[in-house]
Parts: sequence; C-alpha cells; structure tokens
Amino acid sequence: MALLTKKDANLIIDPLADNNPITIQVLGICSALAITAELKASVVMAISVIFVMGAGNVVISLMRNIIPSKIRIIVQLVVVATLVIIVDQVLKAFAYELSKTLAVFVGLIITNCIIMGRFEAFALANGPWRSFLDGIGNALGYGVILVIVGFFRELLGSGTLFGYPVLGDPIAKTGLYSIGYENNGFMILPPAALIVVGIIIWVQRSRNTALIEEN
Repeated sequence: MALLTKKDANLIIDPLADNNPITIQVLGICSALAITAELKASVVMAISVIFVMGAGNVVISLMRNIIPSKIRIIVQLVVVATLVIIVDQVLKAFAYELSKTLAVFVGLIITNCIIMGRFEAFALANGPWRSFLDGIGNALGYGVILVIVGFFRELLGSGTLFGYPVLGDPIAKTGLYSIGYENNGFMILPPAALIVVGIIIWVQRSRNTALIEEN
C-alpha cells in the first residue's frame, strides 16, 4: 500500500499553488509584511510555522474526540502557544541574535489565522496522518511565499542575501567587482512586501486563469 495516496499528496501540493494560504486565501499577510526584509528571518519563520502547524494539527486531531466544543478555541490556543514557546526557546538557545529580531513575531504565530484556521477546518475532522500532511502543506505554501518575498526584498533593498554582499556598494568591500547596482531603500519597507506579493499573485493567476474565474 502506498504511503501517500493521491488525495493525501494533494494536501501538500494544493497549498503550494492553487490554494496557497497567502496568495489565494489572503491569510498570514502580516508576517509577510513584517519579517521579510531579511531572507534569514523569512526562512526561520517559515521553518517555525512548519513545525507549529505540523505538530499542532496532529495534537488537535488526536484530541478531537475529547475536546468539548465550547472550549475548543481555548484548547487550540493552548496547543499552539505551547509549540510557539518551544520554538522561541530553541531559537534563544541556538540563534540568540536572530531570536531577538524575531522575538515579537514568533509570539504572533499564536494568532496566525492560517494555523487556527487549519485546526478548526481540518484537524478537528480528520485523523492524525492527514492532519499532519495538511499542516505541512499549508505551512510550506506559507513559507514559500515568505522566502520568495524575503529573497527579493533583501537582494534589492540591501544588496545582500543571508547578510552576504551580492549587489551594490557592499560588494566592493569584499574585493569583488561591483556591478553598479544602487540599493533600493524602499524594498526594505513594509509596503514593498505588498508589491512583491501582488506580483506573485499576478504571475500565479496569469498562469492559471481558473483562479481568476473562481474569484
């Protein structure tokens, strides 16, 4: 028996493209605006959300038959808060400087509408395995957009990637030849993230006209 059926595989594939939580469902935009000025921060946030959503969906799924409906939101918040605390402590232990940069935003994972939405819409109605796949798929869809936005904002705004000089003036300090690029300070401002996300949405919908017809 195959480990992944076609239906299971779609739980991972769909959020990466035709049902992306940011570009299609328009969820999780706040973090796309706030932490994507640096690629490293974008990658770490994406990994953090993958862990929280994957583990959180499994926990909620395992508890779905014993959670009273009147307090299910409270239980979901407790689960996600616990997982976020784990992420925060790991960052402080192994990447302290980055943890200071992401401190507020890691905490805001608790209120990320993508996570709470998947708990409510999927994990409460499905088994642990499918819930895990759903969590990973939606987190990957979210993370891919964060990484793309972070890549272009840091590259064009600071002339660096992961802090290493690539374009513009800083490259001269490395002894390499500058290509004459002048850093665009606007790209490190939050409005630039909206522009990059808008371009991604335009490219996505121009490649798949069915998404335009649905909306």
